[in-house]
Amino acid sequence: MTGTIEKHDALRRGLVMGGGLAAGLAMANAASAATATSTLEMQTQDAPRTLDGNSVPEPPPEKSAGPVRPGRGSMLTGKVAVVTGAARGIGRAIAVEFAANGADVVAVDIAGPVSPASNAEPATPDELADTVRQIKQYGRRGEAIRADIRDIAALRRVADQVQTTYGKIDIVVADAAIQRWMPLLDMQDSDWHDVIDNNLNGTANTIRAFAPKMVAQKNGRIIVLSSMQGLHGTKDASSYSASKWGIIGLMKSAALELGQYNITVNALIPGLVDTALTRYYKRLSETMAETGRKPPEKPTPQEAWDVRAPTVALKVGWLQPDDISPAAVFLASDAAAMVTGAEYQVTGGDSAKDV
Repeated sequence: MTGTIEKHDALRRGLVMGGGLAAGLAMANAASAATATSTLEMQTQDAPRTLDGNSVPEPPPEKSAGPVRPGRGSMLTGKVAVVTGAARGIGRAIAVEFAANGADVVAVDIAGPVSPASNAEPATPDELADTVRQIKQYGRRGEAIRADIRDIAALRRVADQVQTTYGKIDIVVADAAIQRWMPLLDMQDSDWHDVIDNNLNGTANTIRAFAPKMVAQKNGRIIVLSSMQGLHGTKDASSYSASKWGIIGLMKSAALELGQYNITVNALIPGLVDTALTRYYKRLSETMAETGRKPPEKPTPQEAWDVRAPTVALKVGWLQPDDISPAAVFLASDAAAMVTGAEYQVTGGDSAKDV
């Protein structure tokens, strides 16, 4: 079977460039026939590889998505992933989805209070432990590590620990974040500094702590979490919007610097997602106010949904964390070998309103 896959790999660009559908079908049939080898060799010889006598260069195998094969965008077998902010919400969904697709996952979270400049209740050690329990339900190795992403020395110790325990680090997801709703002129210093320090500086710390391991192995996937609020201004949430906007610039810069080591860096951009980061009255009120409607003092989730859903292309008030995680699997997979410096929006249709 391995030999057949290798032959398919050698053939795939020839088929795409000049072999056509008939050649592709012939190859598929030949792979299971006794004459597979001779057929493949014949097609390889016929594959167009030159332009006016000059050879046409191709990416080397380690920088290629490989041959067409079932499930290649969702295969993480043998990979080792580290996910920050993994105690709950989008971070948990990504960690568990990675495990469901074959990866061993280290779940990192402070699992405790972060700052008074956070509207959400802090995650708990029990929630982090439950993430690991869900990872292990898929038969994968998983462990919880409590760490503060604002402390780069602590993150470097985590990187060393994971490297020692698992032998490598293939994937890093920087998800941990806090959110503050407060008018700019009413902010305390912490309302600005703590959000920027956790969300933007913490994401940079995560890259700076783990990327050296990937540089040494000359391979890796880094995924950072931004937000639709990082693509436009947000009334009464300027610190959050600025932090998520900065993450996009950080991602693109890191992609330029790390590409030479075969490391991809991309950003997932969720729309409004139902998590502890957003499930409170202030966020529901702001959600309704963004549509031009005056919200009640304590809107119910149903009221907020009913007002917002008609303004979204897919007519949903908000998404769930596991609507975001499949895109992370693709970006972490070998199929995304040629994807870097990119923003992947999963918004239910908010993206259609963005310039």
